[in-house]
Amino acid sequence: MKILVDRNIVEFSPDTPQETADMEILWRVVVDCIRDSKRLTPIGEYIPIKSNTARFVIEGVPGGKTDYSDKSVSVECTVYCDICNKYSNLKPGDSVPNCCGKPMENLD
Repeated sequence: MKILVDRNIVEFSPDTPQETADMEILWRVVVDCIRDSKRLTPIGEYIPIKSNTARFVIEGVPGGKTDYSDKSVSVECTVYCDICNKYSNLKPGDSVPNCCGKPMENLD
């Protein structure tokens, strides 16, 4: 992966198909087209002679998987994913589905 820093802009350019897939996952988790996007905050230290891994926490993403299965709708509605723009029509009693790692939002 190539990383280019130009003042306050950082560019990541994947070199392999796996890095491209990983970048796409990161993009979907961090970018929110409707609300504020999440932030990458460095954790620990980056000392290449000690460890050549830089670590970041994604603020606003729970550390573990959250169980959203108890959320259901009481009226017919349309929900959408604000990350990938997928839509789904729900009937009363249907559970709100997860998409891109979080529950879909009510469009109405």
